[in-house]
Amino acid sequence: MPQSRKIIIDTDPGQDDAVAILLALGSAELEIVGITAVAGNVPLKLTEKNARKICELAGRPDIKVYAGAIRPLMRELVTAEEVHGKTGLNGPQLPEPKMKLQDQYAVDFIVETLMTEESGTITLCALGPLTNIALALIREPRIAPRIKEIVLMGGGFFEGGNVTPTAEFNIYVDPQAADVVFKSGIPIVMMPLDVTHKALTTAKRTQAFRALGTKVGNATAEMLEFFERFDEEKYGTDGGPLHDPCVIAYLLKPDLFKGRNCNVSVETNSELTMGMTVIDWWGVTKRPKNAMVMRDIDHDGFFALLVERLGRL
Repeated sequence: MPQSRKIIIDTDPGQDDAVAILLALGSAELEIVGITAVAGNVPLKLTEKNARKICELAGRPDIKVYAGAIRPLMRELVTAEEVHGKTGLNGPQLPEPKMKLQDQYAVDFIVETLMTEESGTITLCALGPLTNIALALIREPRIAPRIKEIVLMGGGFFEGGNVTPTAEFNIYVDPQAADVVFKSGIPIVMMPLDVTHKALTTAKRTQAFRALGTKVGNATAEMLEFFERFDEEKYGTDGGPLHDPCVIAYLLKPDLFKGRNCNVSVETNSELTMGMTVIDWWGVTKRPKNAMVMRDIDHDGFFALLVERLGRL
């Protein structure tokens, strides 16, 4: 069996973050070196707790969870309880976690891990605002060339934004952090709304999780039924977009996705378009290409992978 790929999951759970973590936990090809929590969908005290709840749901209390940035670099925290509920994981009744939160600050953990592990062996999976990763790059610039790649969920272009007309939530919460990351020179794979809006949790797909007949399957179905209600009303679709698991699915089956290398710049000055990811899809500028931007997904293959892997937990 080939060697597993080492990843750090940086996250702000969130129901879709939770499904992404479960997908990683159900996949032997991935070794989760640690999970770092950041403030985003809900405040940090809930995101770190939710990460631990999901690990315990999957029967993996051995995974190390670290708490990171409590707020964005330069702006006040914006959260999304209207989407995710007051806990961030509304839907299932998950018990309070018993596993311990690690004492080390998440940013220090990221820096230390990247400086001690063999260069080019750690992939960062960014499911929330990019505050922790930007802080790590600012604190220790030498980590940049040691990162294998960053695969992130964030941004949008042809689809516009989901929190303002031009900005997707993860980037909008901390555009300055996103700017640091996109200017870092690290190989980036970007899952924007343009691709995640094609991964809809239809009633039939949600039922497939419940049909697993497991604790994980039932909890996933309950999370998705709560989570999708907001987007169904907003977009008028059967089901809502399942954003964050696209990051983990890409590591497992990259051929599920199609995109192109582009320059991506983040707007940090205009309040009207703050957090907009300006994607040079057509190559009309001379700016260097800095991200593989995905636009298409085999959505049936994506959900088949999710059900198969969550079925292992």
